[in-house]
Amino acid sequence: MATSFRTWHCLMLALLLLAPAANGQLSPSFYARSCPTLGLIVRATMIRALLAERRMGASLIRLFFHDCFVQGCDGSILLDDVGSFVGEKGAGPNVNSVRGYEVIDQIKASVEAVCPGVVSCADIVALAARDSTFLLGGPTWAVPLGRRDSTTASQSLANSDLPSPASDLATLISAFGNKGLSPRDLTALSGAHTIGFSQCQNFRDRIYNDTNIDAAFAALRRRTCPAAQGSGDANLAPLDAQTQLLFDNAYYRNLVAQRGLLHSDQVLFNGGSQDALVRQYSANPALFASDFAAAMVKMGNISPLTGTAGQIRANCRVVNSS
Repeated sequence: MATSFRTWHCLMLALLLLAPAANGQLSPSFYARSCPTLGLIVRATMIRALLAERRMGASLIRLFFHDCFVQGCDGSILLDDVGSFVGEKGAGPNVNSVRGYEVIDQIKASVEAVCPGVVSCADIVALAARDSTFLLGGPTWAVPLGRRDSTTASQSLANSDLPSPASDLATLISAFGNKGLSPRDLTALSGAHTIGFSQCQNFRDRIYNDTNIDAAFAALRRRTCPAAQGSGDANLAPLDAQTQLLFDNAYYRNLVAQRGLLHSDQVLFNGGSQDALVRQYSANPALFASDFAAAMVKMGNISPLTGTAGQIRANCRVVNSS
């Protein structure tokens, strides 16, 4: 009797894990039956992309963030300007800055070849961000899935809702709070800046005018970022000079040492409410990894389209023709 009960229990658990989520809910097992090889396809494409350019991992995490903060995690950032349709790619925080669209296209093409019309572009962006983190040495997590793709985009919301690299702490806390994210989520998610690069125009004011900056660090960054506006604006510097292509907690050690590259980085450790948490993350990589994974799941739950809302785009760059 006990054996049969255990067998029944395991069978029911397996059925629950394989069942798609109900409308309005996201589930890591959403595609378990409709596209069981999805995870393998995304992982294989991401490995190839990072072998070609390790920096792409940071770009895809940022792509997920810039998608979720505008209309929710709905793939709206992927839409091209077509005819009278104006997308989000030309918004100030995105233009000549957000990268990784081609990698999403590659994943989508591979998925469509196996599971046509099933997997949303929004979910592919979420999975690519998770795999980017893990493949560069960071944590992994079960990604809740079942998002659908938007048929609209908003350049105005992209300009207003995405925080600026010049933001102060109160502005950041408010911007994240408007999306249902706590100050702790803000500080954990900012740790994505342990990988990747930023353009001179985003940190020029910090290295020439901020006073809460290590002098040697400022001097180093000034070598490739001239003081004059318009001069070297696109020159890149690593957000984390120590381990720029490794997902670790060095970002927080940089903040404690006043070596944050962006003004919006250093405000997390500048005599304010997040100082204690920054110190904890700088000393405890496991705590940071756990909080980052939880915050990424939470960010991925911002206003998803589910059920019959939106659509499953055949091409992530354009809305399906009616």
